[in-house]
Amino acid sequence: MFNDSILSLITFVPTAGAIVVALLPRRGKLIQWFTLLVSLLTFALTLHLPAHFNYGQTGFQFEENHPWIASPNIHYHLGIDGISMWLVVLVGFLGPLAVLASWKAIETRTKEFYFLFLIQQTAMLGVFVALDMFLYYGFWELSLVPMAILIAMFGRQRGPQAAIKFFIFTFLPSALLLVALLWLYAKTGTFDFVLTQQYLAQNGSALAPQALWWVSLAFLAAFAVKVPVFPLHGWLSDVFSEAPTAMAMVVAGKLGLYSIIRFNLGLFPEQSRQIAPLMIALAVIGILYGASIALVQQDLKRFLAFSTVGHLSFCTLGIFCFTVVGLNGAVYQVLNHELSGAAILILFGILYERYGTYDMALYGGMAAKLPRMATLYVITALSLVGLPILNGFVGEFLILSSSFGVHPYWATAATLGVILSAAYMLTMIQKLFYGEQSQLVVNKNVPDIVAREGFALIPAVILMLVLGVASPYWIRAIGGAVDQMANSFAHATMTLLPNVAEKR
Repeated sequence: MFNDSILSLITFVPTAGAIVVALLPRRGKLIQWFTLLVSLLTFALTLHLPAHFNYGQTGFQFEENHPWIASPNIHYHLGIDGISMWLVVLVGFLGPLAVLASWKAIETRTKEFYFLFLIQQTAMLGVFVALDMFLYYGFWELSLVPMAILIAMFGRQRGPQAAIKFFIFTFLPSALLLVALLWLYAKTGTFDFVLTQQYLAQNGSALAPQALWWVSLAFLAAFAVKVPVFPLHGWLSDVFSEAPTAMAMVVAGKLGLYSIIRFNLGLFPEQSRQIAPLMIALAVIGILYGASIALVQQDLKRFLAFSTVGHLSFCTLGIFCFTVVGLNGAVYQVLNHELSGAAILILFGILYERYGTYDMALYGGMAAKLPRMATLYVITALSLVGLPILNGFVGEFLILSSSFGVHPYWATAATLGVILSAAYMLTMIQKLFYGEQSQLVVNKNVPDIVAREGFALIPAVILMLVLGVASPYWIRAIGGAVDQMANSFAHATMTLLPNVAEKR
């Protein structure tokens, strides 16, 4: 019976925690400790999913489906498969890390911060588990609000401007998504994802092809901005620069990429196939552009923003190559990047707490004074570079190996991005930790990694290694869902390559 309500518990425990936070007095660290407890409880609940997941079963599991609104026909329908399960666990895992990273960084208006942080947790979890598309849209829109408010409230210099930019970039395409959802409802009579998918598979040819094309494009535009796909990344560097660490950890990547896989490939395989050449071109351009711009950045936050554009473009490439291996790699790379990206953001935040600047030019020679911090930086950077035995290698290898089979020239160009990634990450490490000690480092005595920071970072570093050497365990669930997706739209003449991961 616990299985029947686990997804609701996971999704709304943070909301219940937010309500309690609103009632708590502003006394000492009480709000922080309570939020940490709520986030740990949420993470513990997410572990129920892989522990009880049936890896041999197709379709969605842990489903809850109850009538909600009679007209229009809206259900409270939740469920997960192998694609969404690990993303739910990832959100749960990053929650406590984000609270620990904010422990000293957020010392004013803590009630407002942690209230909105917990609401943001509910919104992200809801996006991954909602199978009624109206319910999904509610969670999708809800995820924009706490983010925009927190950026405006806690931005370093231009928080309100960055928040407005973020909201405009992400809200306007979401309005198109709502129009597309209403069009689909008018044709199918349901917002249910599973029923809509079945209807379009059986009766899609009876619908106006041009209308269906525009609907699929509205979906893709809303999701591509949130990834962000080049050239829709204009908001990212400002938001990364201004957002608190806990919010920057969740601002890009997983929501948009998951939604492209679930809805664009799930509902509109033929239209996705038609636009794939453009998306592959944009992905490769994004890989090279993001890496090239990151290479010349001096601000650590903007450096990571452009690095993120490049790394997430690999996921876009894997998705639109339309291979089983590529899709497996894309989903796995979302997990890898969100984990390693969160760790490097926490490390940047720790450095800012110590020295009060994100300017790389002011640092140098810190390895001798801060050896534990230097070690964590190097491991995390190598993870983002894609060093074998660490998590980043597996996803990039699956994506590039699959794309070489169908788009060798684009894949060759994308491989250059791996080289550039190593160049800018190692350059960053060199500037921060090696060479002569800068005046800032010489004149200011600061502690190395303390226990609270270690509790946030060491589990992430361990998981980078586990994801790198034990990838078959994680890909087993992902591969089952991807195989089912491939079978469901085989009529769209997908090119399916052998599943290299399974063979190995």
